[in-house]
Amino acid sequence: MSVAQPGEAGEPGRPPVVGMVGGGQLARMTAQAAIGLGIEFRVLADTALDSAAQVSACVQVGDYRAARDMLAFGAGCDVVTFDHEHVPGEHLTALERVTAVRPGSPALRFAQDKLAMRDRLSALEQVKALGARCPRYRPVSSLPEVIRFAAGGGGWPVVLKATSGGYDGRGVWICADASAAADVIAHGVDLIAEEYVAFDRELAVLAARSPKGQGAVYPVVQTIQAGGICREVIAPAPGLGPGLAVRAQRLGLTIAAELEVTGLLAVELFAVEDELVINELAMRPHNCGHWTIDAATTSQFEQHLRAVLDLPLGAPAATSPASVMVNVLGGADPDLYSRLVHVMAADAGVKVHLYGKAVRSGRKVGHVTVAGDDVAELRDRAWRAADYLSHGAEEPDGTAGGARARTGGARAPAGGEGSGP
Repeated sequence: MSVAQPGEAGEPGRPPVVGMVGGGQLARMTAQAAIGLGIEFRVLADTALDSAAQVSACVQVGDYRAARDMLAFGAGCDVVTFDHEHVPGEHLTALERVTAVRPGSPALRFAQDKLAMRDRLSALEQVKALGARCPRYRPVSSLPEVIRFAAGGGGWPVVLKATSGGYDGRGVWICADASAAADVIAHGVDLIAEEYVAFDRELAVLAARSPKGQGAVYPVVQTIQAGGICREVIAPAPGLGPGLAVRAQRLGLTIAAELEVTGLLAVELFAVEDELVINELAMRPHNCGHWTIDAATTSQFEQHLRAVLDLPLGAPAATSPASVMVNVLGGADPDLYSRLVHVMAADAGVKVHLYGKAVRSGRKVGHVTVAGDDVAELRDRAWRAADYLSHGAEEPDGTAGGARARTGGARAPAGGEGSGP
């Protein structure tokens, strides 16, 4: 069966139809970008109450784990893309016989399978030439194997990761000793063991690549994690030497080309002096790029649509010297909207994005972005706004302040965004 490319199907001159599997906040913000491009945007959502389903004109409620739902959704689209990595591989292969899937299943495999990703990137000489590497790793299935891995270099703690299915800190365990490792082994999931990386700070690079091979890369950002969740992104990463920044950007573009990614690729990195250690990959819009909505020439969501449609890519440049994004987490009081008035009145320069999600403690329900010149001032303003939206007070328990103060050091308990939305 031939695959309809964007713009080929249907009446001449009609806008292309882009379908996104997943109805979370990433799809919600992509829907907003599609409006300006005149694209028909469809969402495959779990429920009609999903974040993107609330704002999208074309919503199909279905299960991405069900081949029938996936194929029915794809049949009405010129291009199918994703707001998460969890679609089963066999469904992706079947979907590719119906329509264009971007990124395709060969590329998505490396975002779905951490062992496959580590093996592929470790074999690339281009990655080594850029002063980058993966952490030392090996697949493990028993406690003696983990103990041997620890004894083979680095000692304890050892990081254990589920090879698939992890996000937002889920599926990652930092084991201080053999007893903790035994508890993880008891889960019975496929695992890899990794060295514990004592990093200077965490960085992320966001690159876009089109089917024609055009690439674009955003400024390198610093991410700050707490409790396995990305709490803050500073763009560009403050004090990052131009040589290291360029190497990180080239790394993002190189990985995108080598894995034949179409769309966005987020590469989460540990910076250890002048070395870049690759942590995670995500092939979709990513939390590290939310700042681009308000502080870049082309938002990551518009860029992803341009890339999967094989349109010319937009300029990725920042529009201000610095910007800070802080995620808003749910607190005890679910009434975010009543507190929005206070945030607007207190600081007219704060941009607030709420996701329409049910509020649960610790759940990402929105983000704020502040752009300007002084990074310290921007961080203070962004955190004040985020804290107030979450709790009706600023730094109610000191948690935010602790995250704000942290700029490097020991690895976060559950690894970055992991690679969640």
